[in-house]
Amino acid sequence: MSRLRLALFGSPTFAIPTLEALRHHHDLRLVVTQPDKPAGRGMRLTPPPAARAASRLDLELAQPKRLKGNSDFQQLLEQLELDVAITVAYGKILPEKLLAVPRHGFLNAHASLLPKYRGAAPIQWALINGESETGVTIMQTEAGLDSGPIRHVRKLAISPLDNAITLAEKLGRLSAQALLEALERLQQGRLPSKPQDDAAASYAPLLRKEDGHIDWKQSAEAIFNRFRGVIAWPGSWWLYKQRRLQVTSLRVMEASGQPGKVQAIDESGVLVATGQGGILLEEVQPAGKPRMPARDWANGYGVNLGVELA
Repeated sequence: MSRLRLALFGSPTFAIPTLEALRHHHDLRLVVTQPDKPAGRGMRLTPPPAARAASRLDLELAQPKRLKGNSDFQQLLEQLELDVAITVAYGKILPEKLLAVPRHGFLNAHASLLPKYRGAAPIQWALINGESETGVTIMQTEAGLDSGPIRHVRKLAISPLDNAITLAEKLGRLSAQALLEALERLQQGRLPSKPQDDAAASYAPLLRKEDGHIDWKQSAEAIFNRFRGVIAWPGSWWLYKQRRLQVTSLRVMEASGQPGKVQAIDESGVLVATGQGGILLEEVQPAGKPRMPARDWANGYGVNLGVELA
């Protein structure tokens, strides 16, 4: 098969496996990422991971601050004579005028089985909701939010041990594979196009800080699934004596009792009853303090058997 002329729109680490795959198998003429942003304690301008990868590989890079009405960027894309453009977690809405530039338009790799989990955080919400299966959908990009026709799908089982970090790594690699398969079928003229069932759509909005809050009235399984989904940000937490306490390690245990009440404290951690079952707090991080074993936190903060944490 001939090498397609491509541009890749993607910003985070999630897009790097696709960047590397497209570079090896096709003519990757341009990488487009979001602009550099302040990061770290010094708030220095820092390029997105995909921009750093493009620079390291000596690929042409563009970081437009805006797309709508950006005639210079529009002209740049037109001059590349693209067969197709790819988006992988780019993070910006593409204007319709731009979508029409490549010969075959834009293909987007979305980390869910569309129409489920349209939106910015499909990996996190699939875990929070306790899904056992997810995958990657290659869709034709349209003006709507992840609503374009489905072109190709690859499914992936979610391991009970997966969290938002490990699952993103798996889906990042799967996105690269799925896109290569879709591009091969596109060249062969046998890439299907199936409209999405909007009535079956669900949404996965960006996480908020509040989404990490532990509600002890929920079941232990629900608390654990939320922990898996928010582990990268904002993390699992609750307020104890009006101070925020981050939980950095926990697991589900057998327990009964009033939700939020401490049932046991030993070397393994602090066992707390929930709406159904128990949660063993193994490691926590009080505000302004380093991580510590949950037992040490309990000893230092006067948390005893029978104390209500909520």
